[in-house]
Formats: sequence, structure tokens, C-alpha cells
Amino acid sequence: MKLKTTLLGAAAFAALIPVAQMASAAGHEGPRGRDGEVKIIYWQAPSILNPFLSGGTKDVESASMIIEPLARYNEKGELVPWLVNEVPTVENGGVSEDLTSITWNITPGIKWSDGTDFTSADVKFTYDYCTHPEGGCAQVTKFEGVESVETPDATTVIVKFSGPTPNPYGPFVGGESPILQAAQFADCLGAKAPECTEANFNPIGTGPFKVTEFRPNDVITMEANENFRYDGKPAFATVTFKGGGDATAAGRAVMETGEFDYGWNLQLAPDVIAQMEMGGKGTPVAGFGPLVERIMLNQTNPDPALGPDERSVVRPHPFLGDPAVYKAMSLAIDRPLLVEVGYGKAGKVTCNWIPAPDAFNSTSMSCDVQDIAGANKLLDDAGIIDTDGDGVREKDGVPLRIVYQTSTNAVRQDFQALIKEMWSQIGIEAELRNINASVFFGGDPGSPDTFQKFYADVEMYANTFNGTDPQAYLANGLCDKAPSPATQWQGENISRFCDPDYDALHAELAKTANIEERARIGRELNDMIVEKGGMIPLVHRGRLSAHANSLGGVVLNVWDSELWNVADWYRIDG
Repeated sequence: MKLKTTLLGAAAFAALIPVAQMASAAGHEGPRGRDGEVKIIYWQAPSILNPFLSGGTKDVESASMIIEPLARYNEKGELVPWLVNEVPTVENGGVSEDLTSITWNITPGIKWSDGTDFTSADVKFTYDYCTHPEGGCAQVTKFEGVESVETPDATTVIVKFSGPTPNPYGPFVGGESPILQAAQFADCLGAKAPECTEANFNPIGTGPFKVTEFRPNDVITMEANENFRYDGKPAFATVTFKGGGDATAAGRAVMETGEFDYGWNLQLAPDVIAQMEMGGKGTPVAGFGPLVERIMLNQTNPDPALGPDERSVVRPHPFLGDPAVYKAMSLAIDRPLLVEVGYGKAGKVTCNWIPAPDAFNSTSMSCDVQDIAGANKLLDDAGIIDTDGDGVREKDGVPLRIVYQTSTNAVRQDFQALIKEMWSQIGIEAELRNINASVFFGGDPGSPDTFQKFYADVEMYANTFNGTDPQAYLANGLCDKAPSPATQWQGENISRFCDPDYDALHAELAKTANIEERARIGRELNDMIVEKGGMIPLVHRGRLSAHANSLGGVVLNVWDSELWNVADWYRIDG
């Protein structure tokens, strides 16, 4: 019996997790590196190869070719062992009966790409690195509730939790929580983490490839890891990983010109994709996971006059915290039109932050009909009116003028233009701003333009989570997960949403074992952060990428890194 796209975590279903190994490319065997070069293009260019210092998907996925977790999710959402013998469960004795610990048994003989042994000490170090009190870690929610990590021997890792933890598969699982080599990062703890350029740009890993050169926001070149644990893998001797440009150029490079073998996240209108496919060189692949395009609402005051620190962490926003304002903003948006213009069949209207798996998809809210009249009435009834006749309403004397930012992308700029016009119909004026995606999602603590700093009133983007249980992802709404100077601006509570009731309910989720109850609490958390103005969900997006017709072994995965099985890719003859 297999666990598919239902949630993971409780002891009652931990035994359902299938024991599987990395997929094999049967019939395409041979020596490592036999197929020469593979070329990958991500139009959002990676800026770092350490996912603990970036919340950007581009950085997590490029790094996943090099550094790996103990276990990850396959294309069906099933948890599979990666650097371990099997996934621990209550049934096999790997998870304690009282659900307070999980024991991982590392597969013997695994080597780092420099030839040294991969051991439990590296796993413990990774925990110490991400949870260091003087540092910031973009993936710290993966370690929520962990009390200690113990290493009784070189191949045993025991993660102990502060209380019963029905879902113990947060730490060291999925592309967002890989293992760092302790020797390489030993001097990079705490505040020193972002200063370790060599390690962050050239991590030593256990994955199929190793870095030969990394040019941030441009190109990564890699070569096959001669110490990779599977004979004959990877099939490719080298990788050219090109970053930058735009989604249109990436799609053409794969499906029309054949210049690249794999193009990621082709965020393009459906008619554009169809035309590109007629080029005959490549094939689009798509699947729905939990990816949501949303507008985040700044809970603090981003006024530049307040200074760089205060504007993101101290003062409340002058009007976005008012339910009449953010609910009116949501009512004014024509989501079906956005889906039609931007995604076609690769998009669905959603009111939810967590639209998948189905068990977590709340049905308590409706947002598929635009209601301009209702939005105007909400604002009128709240006394938020236009007092000077300039077309812009005021709240307590402050005009409802907002800076609306996002990354540079044709679909997102179309959305900005449409939503700006929709909001103008309810007396809200938007100044549009777009930022190069490599910078916006880069996580550079010195840049004012990252989505974590959020130096705007609202910002639009999409992200997702690994696996099929959103507990760690929902932790991104906790008060203490807001990016700040103290964390080098790491943290995924981008809107700085803070509600003690939310924190308390999330704590209840963390200790709940019953599958139906976990889903109920998850839906309630989803509703809470939306209803209380943390964000405005827009579109449940399918992941759409493309691969060359000559590239075999590609299996699109919406539950983990898209590059999860790059070791199995190969060149099709002919």
C-alpha cells in the first residue's frame, strides 16, 4: 500500500511510507559521464548554492544537484530514502512509540565529492548551523520542536523532539533541508554564515554533480561527481546551468532552437507555450502541487523615512491591517481573468495559501467572482472615503497609495497592470515596481530589493513546499519567523504576520497525530492567515517546465526539487 498525495506524519500512517531507492534508467546503462553535456536554463538565476541562506526556489533546486537530504519525496509525493537505508517509522522501530524521537541509519560507504566519509557528524552539524542563535536560516522551520540531534556512531542520527511529534519528517528531508559538510562549513556558524562565500558558492556534496565554477546570477558549471554512490551515474559528464533572461527565452531555447535540454518554470501564457511546442525540439511537462501565486500584505510600515531596520520590523502599516481594506482589495480582483490571461489550464482560482493536497484545501472561502460594488461598500461602511476628490480614498488622513512590487516576468507584469486597474475602481492607487528575479529571490542581506526585506506595501510571488504535509510551511506564519536584521534577513514570514492564536494553533498541529484532525487544523490555519490579512491568494499554479525530446529520464516532481532525479537523466540516441 502506498501513500500518495495524502498527508504524511502521524504514527498511524508512518508505516505506509514505501521503501524505495533512487529511480533507475533501465536500459540506459553505461559508464559515468558517457553522454557528454546537459544544459539547463532557469530564467531566475541562482545567486547562492546554500539553500539555508536563501528562500528562492532557484537556489534550492540548483543546490539539489550537489547537496542532498537524508530522504526526499518522489513524483507521487511518497517519502523515499536517499542517504539512508530506509525511512524510519513506528513499525520498523525508527520512530519511537511515544513519537518523541526518530532514528536515521545512514547508508554505509557514502562519500562526499572530495572523497571523505559522509557521517552522522555532518548531519548534526547541519542542525547546529541552521539553529545557531546568532545566525539566520531560511529553512529554520524544518527544525521546529527539535530538542537535540545525537550521533551515537558514524552512521546513526537520533533527532529528539521536545514533545510527541507525529510528523517527524521535517529535519533533513526534502530539497530544502539538505546536509552540509561539517569540515567545509566549520567556520561559517552564526553571523559568519553569509560571509563564507567560497563554501556558499562551491559546496562539497554527496550529489551526482560538483561545482567547477559558479558565477552568481549567471552560470554554474558542474562535472560528474566521481565519488557518487551509484555506478554509471550520472550519465552526463558536465552540466551548464544558465541563469537569467526571461521565461520566453528559456522556453524557446528548449522547444524551438534546441539550445538547452531543460527549461524551468515557464511562466507564460498558454498560447505562447503551444506555439513554442510546435518548434518540435522539446516537450512541456506540467503538474499541480501546492504552488500558489499570491499577494503578500506588509504588516509593518515600509515608509523609507523610518530607516532600513524600522521599516520592516517595528511599526504597523497605516492601513493594510484594516480588514475593510484588505478584504476590499481581494474582492476587487477578477481571479478567473487572471487565470485565463496568465495560465489557462495550468492555473486554477484559489482563495487558499495551501490548495494541495486535497485534504488541506479549505472550502470555507469563496473568491471566484469579482465584486467591485461589494468592495466599495466595505470601504464606505468603514469610513474610508475620498475626502479631496482625487480618486484615492484615505484612512485617518493617509491616502490608500501603495507600492506593489514583484519579480520581472511577462505574466506578473500583466497581473500587476490588471490588478492596478481593478484597485483603481475602489479608490486604491498602486505604483508598480518590478525587480530582477535573481535579485528579488536572492536573499542577499545587503540588498534592499529582496522579497524578504519587503520594502513595499504589497508584493506578489509564488512559492511552495517539499512533501505533502504543510506543517513546516505553515510555520512560516509564526511570529518568530519574520526576517529581520538579527537573522540577516532570513525567515519566511514575509508579511510579518503575527497572531498568538495562530502560533497556538500551529503548536496544536505539531502534536496532533490523527490524519483528519491534522487536515482540519491545517485548513483552519490557512483560513486564519488569509482572513486576518497576511496575504491575498490569487492562482493555484501548476508547475510547467520543458525538456528536449533528446533528454530521457525526466520525471516532473511537484513535491520536491524538479531536479530531484537528475542523476537518472540520459541522452536519447537518434
